Amino acid sequence: MPGPFPDPTETDHAAPEWLAALRSRGSQALASSAMPASTSEDWKYVDLDFALDDFRPAAEAPQELGTDEYLDVVDEASGVLCLVDGHVVRAHGDGVEVAGVGDLPNGDVVSRYGSAASPDIDIFSAANHALAPPGGVVVFPAGRVVGSPVVVDVQSVAPGAVSFPHVTVIGRPGSEGRVVVVYRSAPGADLLLCPIIEVLADRGARLAVSVVQRIDDSARMVAHHQFVADRDATVRIDEIGLGGRYSRQRLGISLAGMGSSAKVGGIYFGDRRQVLDYRIYVTHSGPRTTSDILLKGAVADQAEAVWTGLMRIENPAVGTSAFETNRNLVLSDGAKVHSVPNLEILTDDLQCGHGSSSGPPDEEQLYYLMSRGLPRDRAERLLVRGFFDEILSKLAVPQLATPSRTAVAAKFAGAQRRGVS
Repeated sequence: MPGPFPDPTETDHAAPEWLAALRSRGSQALASSAMPASTSEDWKYVDLDFALDDFRPAAEAPQELGTDEYLDVVDEASGVLCLVDGHVVRAHGDGVEVAGVGDLPNGDVVSRYGSAASPDIDIFSAANHALAPPGGVVVFPAGRVVGSPVVVDVQSVAPGAVSFPHVTVIGRPGSEGRVVVVYRSAPGADLLLCPIIEVLADRGARLAVSVVQRIDDSARMVAHHQFVADRDATVRIDEIGLGGRYSRQRLGISLAGMGSSAKVGGIYFGDRRQVLDYRIYVTHSGPRTTSDILLKGAVADQAEAVWTGLMRIENPAVGTSAFETNRNLVLSDGAKVHSVPNLEILTDDLQCGHGSSSGPPDEEQLYYLMSRGLPRDRAERLLVRGFFDEILSKLAVPQLATPSRTAVAAKFAGAQRRGVS
């Protein structure tokens, strides 16, 4: 087993049977895992400047971070789940079950915890399964529409530590609910965050999950987000990526049930020397399933963005409709974008398409705005805002748009002051 980590099989004597089994599977995967290399297709275009064993395991949860503008704008919440360095420190819900999984009796919720994201994906997923403390669960009750979102506040605090948050969201049959996940970290702390978020939408459920990644630029994150949709279920994912020295999000979507659907919309903005890394895997295995993916990003200074998407349409998925699109603004000569959409089609009854583009702001649009009296820097800021507003104006939780616009404007204004070309 790599690193200074304890062997879970030697320390789990007091753990409940379900947790010991989960850690055993993770421990087996971790023992045979190695740090990924850019020669692997799943890690292409990225040369990691760290190893998992560069970080010590996070100890008991330290003091929570202070307030956050993204949390403040959600003024009414139906529940709050807070994890600090992987440990559940607060959990309460109103009409929604929000709890630490370690506080629940054995039952179907416990049995589904850890069921969607495989420990075999990579060393980081294996380590989470093997070493994570008991995480949290959010369960929307069957047949009920929950109007206010549940807030999941994922904090990483201890400098030099690696933490393994784990959250499972379940939408019972016919339920409807929204979840806001905010990733943040202590200012200036060099740390590693390796979360797993699982979202399981039962038959006819409608779940929307908004992910805000605003960790400090000294921190790194390797996240695994896994969505599974049963028959006639709908999952929606909104992504806002702003922080991190290196931030990777691996999004897996399984449209397993007939008539299930997924819609993904997101923005990301990298500046200075950030690397923002997005890998999206959508599997259509049920008939008449639908997916629609649109991510828009911008990079300035010496920042780098990676986006790869793979849509697999399996043979039973007749009548499928699947589209994926990635658009990028390259705002400086030193910035880089790698955008690679892929399709794997095993049936012939479908509608499918993909596309990507990367380049500087449109000079004709800039000329038009400048001809109306705007200086070039203001015209560029207006174009960048408009570029992202296609996504931000349609968020499942509209309150998240204002702090996102503010953050993007601040990052771009800073890049302009430093010189974006």
